[in-house]
Amino acid sequence: MPAPRRFRNIAGLGPVEVGTAHDHRGRTKHTAACTAPRCGFSAEYDTRSAAELAARTHRCPAH
Repeated sequence: MPAPRRFRNIAGLGPVEVGTAHDHRGRTKHTAACTAPRCGFSAEYDTRSAAELAARTHRCPAH
């Protein structure tokens, strides 16, 4: 079982949170995840700006 990621630099953009962490190979990855119940949206990006764009344009079906 892989070790849990330790996110840093977490920002909330509406119901979506964007965080930065290192993957299992040591590369920096940026994750956007919706915190609304029953939504299930999450995606991983190579750049912070791409993750923030996804967070701003996400239309939550559960919200």
